[in-house]
Formats: sequence, structure tokens, C-alpha cells
Amino acid sequence: MPANVHPKPVFRFAPSPNGLLHLGHGLSAILNHDMAVETGGRCLLRIEDIDLTRCTPEYEQAIFEDLAWLGLTWEEPIRKQSQHFDAYAAALARLDAMGLIYPAFLTRGEVKAIVAAHEKTGNIWPRDPDGSPLYPDRDAQRSAEERQALMSQGIRHAWRLDMKKAMQLVKTPLNWQETGDGARGTIPADPAAWGDIILSRSDAPSSYHLSVVVDDALQGITHVVRGLDLYHATSVHRLLQTLLDLPQPLYHHHRLLLDQDGKKLSKSSGSTGLKHLREQGLSAADIRRLAGL
Repeated sequence: MPANVHPKPVFRFAPSPNGLLHLGHGLSAILNHDMAVETGGRCLLRIEDIDLTRCTPEYEQAIFEDLAWLGLTWEEPIRKQSQHFDAYAAALARLDAMGLIYPAFLTRGEVKAIVAAHEKTGNIWPRDPDGSPLYPDRDAQRSAEERQALMSQGIRHAWRLDMKKAMQLVKTPLNWQETGDGARGTIPADPAAWGDIILSRSDAPSSYHLSVVVDDALQGITHVVRGLDLYHATSVHRLLQTLLDLPQPLYHHHRLLLDQDGKKLSKSSGSTGLKHLREQGLSAADIRRLAGL
């Protein structure tokens, strides 16, 4: 490609088929579509269905119907995460070869008990940007022999990133370029604030964090347009991109649509579901108006 010719921007809308899309999803889908059109770029649809217990073909079909009703189009074939577990396994194996992951055996109940016992003494347990307690370092401190013995017993475990070791490999400050509705410009990344994140679970071969950076790289995504609820998670994604030598997209985190109580819309809020609004006789133009577009 000649030096003065730039590839087309590539956007993606990536819903999970674990419920019906709501008005907030509509905003995100429309923004990705419109920004692709405005820049002469491409818009892809990705089905993020790594959670095989919650994602269903019925919800997947509902996604297609909702987006078609909104007048949005996408390229074929559509990438479905459930068809690419090998790609996530390869990324996990690469991090394992770097000595950056470990098996985590603590159950949610055990973690809750450890945190409660610590805070009962008057000390505050560190929490991530979403407010969840950081994972205790008990499993990270286990010896290789102890880990192998526990796995040989068939004890269920997840695989977590050893954040301290990972950060030691990062030689330059991490940041990302932001054009969205929050702070703009060069944003410093702080992945350590998330602690030892999950990369793979016993009931799912990959986590959101790992699969999203792998998919964005494999699909050549240049612009990630998503809600402000994922703004801080970008720190984790920038770390994984750096560790795996993946390209860095431009990020645009858009405003969230809130319910009457000021809370982020969820898939359980049927009154704002796109299917419900369509059945009430609203048009695609009405959805744009309700989303503030």
C-alpha cells in the first residue's frame, strides 16, 4: 500500500446474546454505524457469546431483527466468539509461556469470607474501579507443586493474570487515545487498579477482557466505540494489547442512557427494550430521538 494511502476505519458493534437489546444498545449500534458512514469506513457485527450457559440462539436472532429494524447493516460473515475458542486459547498459552498467569482456586464465597474477615478488623480491602474486591494473593503465592497437586485433584479453577509480573514487563507508560464523551486526548492507563483479572474460567474458555482484544486485533478494528461503563476497563485492554503485541485502536466511550432511578439500563428493563418499543409502534426515527441523536 502506498505511504499516502490509509486503510479504511473499521468499527464494530459487539453485543452478547444473553438478553434482549435495550435503548442503550441501540445508541451504541447507531453510533458505530453512523461513524463508519461518516468516515467512509466499515462497520462489523460481532456476537460475543463466550458464555455458553447464558447466550442463546433466540437472543442472537433477536439481535439481528432489532438491528435490521433500526435500518443498520453489517458485513458478512459475522464473527461469533463461540467459533473461535482456539484463538483465545492461543493467546492464553502465550501469556502462560511468559509466566504471567496462574490457576486460581478460591470460590466466590471464599473470597467474600477473606474480604469480610479483613474488613472486620477495621481495614479496607482494595477494590477495582467497578467496586468489586480485588482477588486475594493466596493463589498467586502458591508453589508450582501445590498448584499441580490441586489441579490433579480436579479442583475447579480459573486462570488469572499475575498483574505484578505483567506490569514489570511494561517498559513504557500505558495510555490510550480517547475521543468520547468523558475526558479526551491521551488517557493514562492504570491496569493495576483491577488486580489479578480473570482470563479464563472453568465454565468459559475465555474472559471478556481477553477475547475482546484478540477479536479487535484479528478483525482489524481501528475504532472502538462503546459505553462509558467500559472506560476504565480500557486500561486492562491496553495492557493485554501490549503483552500480546496487538495493535492499539482509537477509543470513543459514549454517554450512557439511564433509567428513571438514574441507573444504567440493563437487559432486564423490558420497558426500554428495542423489541418492546417496536411492538409499541415506535419507528427507527423515534429510537434515534429517544437516544438523543
